[in-house]
Amino acid sequence: MKLTLLALALGCLSLPALAAAPNTDLPLMPYPQQVALGTGQLKVDRSLTIRLTQARSPMLAQAVTRLQQRIERQSGLFLQPGDESGAVLEIAVRQGEPSFPQQVREDESYQLAVTEQGAHLEANTVYGALRGMETFLQLLQNGASGPHLPAVTITDAPRFPWRGVLIDSARHFMPLAALKRQLDGMASAKLNVFHWHLTDDQGWRFESKRFPRLQEQSSHGQFYSQAEMRELVDYAVRRGIRVVPELDFPGHASALAVAYPELITEQKSYLAEPRWGVHQPLLDPSKPEVYDFIDQLVAEVAAIFPDPYLHIGGDEVDPTQWQQSTAVAAYMKANQLSDVQALHAHFNRKLEAILARHGRKMIGWDETLHEDLPKSVAIHSWQGQDALGEAAQRGHPALLSTGYYIDQPQPTAYHYRNDPVPAPLVIGDTLQPGEQWQSWAFEAPRKRGSPISGTFTLITDPQGQPRGFIDFKGKSRRPVQDIREGQGVTRFWLDSWMGKTQPIVTLKAGKLSGFLQVSNARYAMTGHQIGGSEMAGSQLVSNRHPVTLQGESADRVLGGEVTLWSEIVKEQTLDLRLWPRSYAIAERLWSAQQLDDEQSMYRRLQYMDRWGTVSVGLQHQWSAMQGMLRLANQNDISALQHFAGAVEQAQYYHRHHEKSANEGYDKYDPLNRLADALPPESLAIRQLDLWVDGFLADPAAGVHRQSIEGLLQQWRDSVPAMRQLCAENADLKAVAPLVERVDAISRLGLRLLALHGSKHSLPPAELAQARDLLEQAKQIQDELVVSSAYPIEKLLDAI
Repeated sequence: MKLTLLALALGCLSLPALAAAPNTDLPLMPYPQQVALGTGQLKVDRSLTIRLTQARSPMLAQAVTRLQQRIERQSGLFLQPGDESGAVLEIAVRQGEPSFPQQVREDESYQLAVTEQGAHLEANTVYGALRGMETFLQLLQNGASGPHLPAVTITDAPRFPWRGVLIDSARHFMPLAALKRQLDGMASAKLNVFHWHLTDDQGWRFESKRFPRLQEQSSHGQFYSQAEMRELVDYAVRRGIRVVPELDFPGHASALAVAYPELITEQKSYLAEPRWGVHQPLLDPSKPEVYDFIDQLVAEVAAIFPDPYLHIGGDEVDPTQWQQSTAVAAYMKANQLSDVQALHAHFNRKLEAILARHGRKMIGWDETLHEDLPKSVAIHSWQGQDALGEAAQRGHPALLSTGYYIDQPQPTAYHYRNDPVPAPLVIGDTLQPGEQWQSWAFEAPRKRGSPISGTFTLITDPQGQPRGFIDFKGKSRRPVQDIREGQGVTRFWLDSWMGKTQPIVTLKAGKLSGFLQVSNARYAMTGHQIGGSEMAGSQLVSNRHPVTLQGESADRVLGGEVTLWSEIVKEQTLDLRLWPRSYAIAERLWSAQQLDDEQSMYRRLQYMDRWGTVSVGLQHQWSAMQGMLRLANQNDISALQHFAGAVEQAQYYHRHHEKSANEGYDKYDPLNRLADALPPESLAIRQLDLWVDGFLADPAAGVHRQSIEGLLQQWRDSVPAMRQLCAENADLKAVAPLVERVDAISRLGLRLLALHGSKHSLPPAELAQARDLLEQAKQIQDELVVSSAYPIEKLLDAI
């Protein structure tokens, strides 16, 4: 089996041709609300004409010019102006000039009809026309008879009005050209809000004319001039994208403290903060000059960013400085504020009033929510559906980022399963007659932050069918999936705020031991039994159920945001982290809720991977190849590309935790590892897992066996060259043990395939060695995991 160089650069395999699936017959993403396939094709040649038949505007004219350029880029043609002998794309927009500034709830609906004779795109607004143009471009393909579009009728509109992307330019600075490229990508995915994180502890990137020390002393010379910010806003507006700036108040203020320490609660000389994490500097809410400072700064922001919303951050406030300040204590007493939470809410109310004077609405992270906060303030949730549901129930507009953090490597399927609206969950946590149960308390320490802790309960009905639920500390109750027990090990899974989360534990004599697997890496897990059928007098653990939203409270959920913090992201890897998986998140925010076929999503995502490179100009493929070329000392990278398919970045925040444990969790830690050149997941390993499942279901069918053998042999063939590369480049030396593990696991897989169907099995000593090898492979080494161990473990378990 041969793999293309490009596919290997992305750590993925060429999957089968796009197969028909319910409501996903075309390679579109996000998938439209209504699709009716016709017969025939619309052939495209250089005489294709784009004609505006109703309203005209400069914004629409510019969009048509970009459309022509991208048709040429995709097709390889040069469109011939004035020649109307060929196909015609008519664009009919009922309203002329779009509203300005763009509002949260704009009409983005459109209808697109393609026949053998021509195409017709109709929309009420320019925004709808922009979305329809992207669908037209996704439909355009090159075939044996040349460029063409399938005959189809599409009626489409977004599910949510707020479909955003947060990019953090404060921790690692992102040049304007790189940001414009991401705006092009956002427009192609029908994402419509650019949330621009401009200030944090490590840097202040907003040029202030009134407070110039901010950029002079706190930007390291890397900031956006007011002219550049206006340029980017204009670039976004022309693509139907709002720009919402974020300036953090009152915390994440270390950079501000360097420039204006007199505004900070503890007045002293501050140095630039290179470390990631939560730090102590806080604006002093007892000082009138703090509010004057914010008022003048907001005036500058409002003059540049026309959007109705301004994001004030408001998260991760370390109250130490407030608690130690006599001035703050006196202020709290004078204003009858009982604690620091009440003080924070008081500060936010004053902040909201300042924004209102400048015609702006306030949006803040979960920590801004308080019973006295005006209902106009939108709550942006990084803490999950519990917090989002509470905000919406209290009457606030709400947004979700939890589950869409793509600075964390995660399988795209995890993001795809994550819905912004908290839905009713079936949780069988009431005991029925004849049922047996056990409850267990657990703890899983991490290398950074507090341990993961909580309880879980497993219930078995009289027919032997299991069910269960888990109560993470501070979280609402969640049902668990696929409870299995074998060889003394109990396992189940659920999607949590961390990713796909799987306890894999031994429950024996009242003691719990094993692992909490979060995505592809593990934490050690211990615990003890706290209740059960056999424990007299014990009762089920009580806990709140997830918030569910219906009616008006559900309508308050505006949507969600792809969220890219930049602790382990730099300009050179920006595209690689955002694309192509942001197309899948865009689909969750745009398309029908019931569109949830993960197999279809992955098939279409691979099309978008290539289409985004060709049509949009995204550089995720080049970013991966550039990183590998450097690691290979500008030599042949084919072995590195093959090998990369067998390993993955340690997913979730495992990489952050590794850096923190090794004293490398700061802005000077180089992002130069193999992990930095890899996509978030290996589609080769995902495909291997599917092949293994197919083989185990029908070992007699030879196609899966041959595919597995081909891939494993390919990984083995990469080993000699990888050994040489590891010896020749210091940045690959730590990968050397992984090379040997990939070799050994590939050999193990081939041996297991040979044993399947025979009367032989592994001798006990060899079986123990195989188990030990697989456990070693699951350990994090140089921020990588040999994830090929997981499908090979399935082969071993089936012997």
